[in-house]
Amino acid sequence: MEQYKKDFIEFMLSCGVLRFGDFVTKSGRKTPFFINTGFYRTGGQMAKLGEFYAKAIQDNFGLDFDVLFGPAYKGIPLTVAATMEISRLYGRDIRYCSNRKEIKDHGEKGILLGSPISAGDKVVIIEDVTTAGTSIRETVPIIKAQGTDDILGLVVSVDRMERGTGDVSALKELESEFGIRTCSIVSMKDVIECLYNREYEGRVIIDDALMERIDAYYEQYGAR
Repeated sequence: MEQYKKDFIEFMLSCGVLRFGDFVTKSGRKTPFFINTGFYRTGGQMAKLGEFYAKAIQDNFGLDFDVLFGPAYKGIPLTVAATMEISRLYGRDIRYCSNRKEIKDHGEKGILLGSPISAGDKVVIIEDVTTAGTSIRETVPIIKAQGTDDILGLVVSVDRMERGTGDVSALKELESEFGIRTCSIVSMKDVIECLYNREYEGRVIIDDALMERIDAYYEQYGAR
């Protein structure tokens, strides 16, 4: 496994972002693992996270695009952190934009915050995790309503490697549905390879009992 993937997995653990237990995803699935970027809570953590995203974006999409779009609410700080790190690492000044959950009718009116999106803008979407693709299906029409169809792709922190609405993975489904590329910093396969029956800070994170639960989850929801 590439060192940066191991570094990112351990970074998620140290921040309390990657957790194992009993959770329910936005799509209603009961899952033994969860990735919650809301637990990145300090400036240093956000800077490091932005750096991981910036490198993934550059490696997969290059820097020939105009706007990084993060769906509300968790996508808002992700766009800020990643665009700052793109500027620092590569000297490219990408604009950031997010949507509001409620349309604002005073001051800076409208559904967007940050940079406006104009016709012809090339857009990359950034998100924490995509389980069933629900939030992206809500996001794409918002972006297209601004006058551009040039959505290059989607970058997420972790590919959960499970089905969307059909049998293929949510990311592959989104690729087919919207004609975009998708990528992740790491996949759950990487997480399992890194942590299964291996110690992290003196304890085994994924033991045989947890691995059985993960296998059962993928038997039900895993991409075919």
